[in-house]
Amino acid sequence: MPPSTSIVLLDNGSLRPQATLNLRRLAEALSAACGVPVEAASLLHSHKIPAEALGGEKAVTLGPLAERLAAEGATELIILPLFFGPSQALTRYLPERLAEVQARYPALAVKVARPLVDTLGGVDLRLAQLLADNVREAMEGERRPTVVLVDHGSPIPEVAAVRNYLAGQLSALLAEEAECVTFASMERRDGDEYRFNEPLLETLLAAPELAGREVVLAMLFLSPGRHAGEGGDIAEICAAAMAASPGLSVRPSRLVGEHDGLVALLAARLEEGQRGAPLLLALPALSPNSTD
Repeated sequence: MPPSTSIVLLDNGSLRPQATLNLRRLAEALSAACGVPVEAASLLHSHKIPAEALGGEKAVTLGPLAERLAAEGATELIILPLFFGPSQALTRYLPERLAEVQARYPALAVKVARPLVDTLGGVDLRLAQLLADNVREAMEGERRPTVVLVDHGSPIPEVAAVRNYLAGQLSALLAEEAECVTFASMERRDGDEYRFNEPLLETLLAAPELAGREVVLAMLFLSPGRHAGEGGDIAEICAAAMAASPGLSVRPSRLVGEHDGLVALLAARLEEGQRGAPLLLALPALSPNSTD
C-alpha cells in the first residue's frame, strides 16, 4: 500500500471505555493480519472518555484524526466502518464531516468501505456464521432453545432490514439446533412510523409461548457499553423477564466484536477498498480550483 494511504477502523463511538478498548483491539488485530497500520477512531463521543480509563491514551474522533493524517502527508483515506448496516451516521453525518476535512485538505481522497452486511451485495454468510458460533457457545443442555437475534433498534428501516436479513440466515444455519429463530429490538422510538422495530425484546420475552423456555439471545452488538455487556440495558431486560416468568431462562451470547472471526471480514472489506470494488462512499480529492 502506498505510504500516502491511511486506514481507519471506525465505530459510532461510546462513552464507555470498554467500547474504545475493543475497537483498538480489533484495529491492532486487523493491522497484524493485513501487515499495514490501522488507526482506531470513532465518529462521536469517545474523546470525552478520561485518558486514564484507556491506558493513558486519549480516544480520537474521525475529524481530528483525518486532519492530522492529511497534515502528515496522507492523500488517501480508507475508512472501514464497524457498523452492521447503512445507518445515518454513515450515510449522512460521515460525508458531512469528511467534506469539512477535505475543504481544509483538498488533496485528500476518501474511500468508505461497505458496512459489515450489505443486503444488496450477494449472498454472504460470514457474519451470520459468527452469530451462529456465538449462539452455539451459549447453548446449554439438550433442549433446543429459542434464538432471538436482538439489536438496539433503529429509526432507519434499512438498518432494521439488515437485522431481519441476518435472522433469516441464522435460522437456516441453526435449523437442526434451535427450536426457532426470531428477532427483536431493544428499544424503539415512539410513533407508528417506527413500528418496523417490533417486537421489542421486553414484549417478546413476556409472551406466554416462551414461558419455561430456554432462550438464547444472539447479540447483534459490536462492543460492550451502556446497552450490551455486563450490567447493560439488555441484562436488565433479561433479569426482569426471568423474574416475571419463573422457568424462563435467557442467556445472551457473546458480542459480535468479541469473535475473532470478525477480523477476517474486516480484512475482506479492506481488500475491496484497495482494489476499487464497490464502496459505500467515495469522495475524490478536490481539484485545486474547486469551490465545493
